[in-house]
Amino acid sequence: MEDQEQRTTRERESRMSMLEFDFEFYSEIPDPDDAFRGEAEKRLLALTEGHDDLIGASVTMEELTGEATPHRYEATVVVFKRPDNVAATEKAETPEGALKGALSAVERQVRELRDRLRETWT
Repeated sequence: MEDQEQRTTRERESRMSMLEFDFEFYSEIPDPDDAFRGEAEKRLLALTEGHDDLIGASVTMEELTGEATPHRYEATVVVFKRPDNVAATEKAETPEGALKGALSAVERQVRELRDRLRETWT
């Protein structure tokens, strides 16, 4: 069982990482309850837990709907990470699908980069 001091230290580190993590969100898609923003922020902050290599992220969502692309959405996620930034763009028929696809791609890339950096030291 974890004692109070360890729990307090972990909570303080979590709050510090949230304060040091710059998050930008821009969407042309109506989202009255901020569900897209909330989902993106939650998943990106989860990537910071226990790590200090992420310093911020930017998420952009837009509707591509037009004559040539009916019901098409695009989400772009850029993670500002040391030593190299990571970006992913996903297109889907729903805004949720585009956002989830871009977030999943960025999460995978960040984990792969961390694994590669860890391998060079072992």
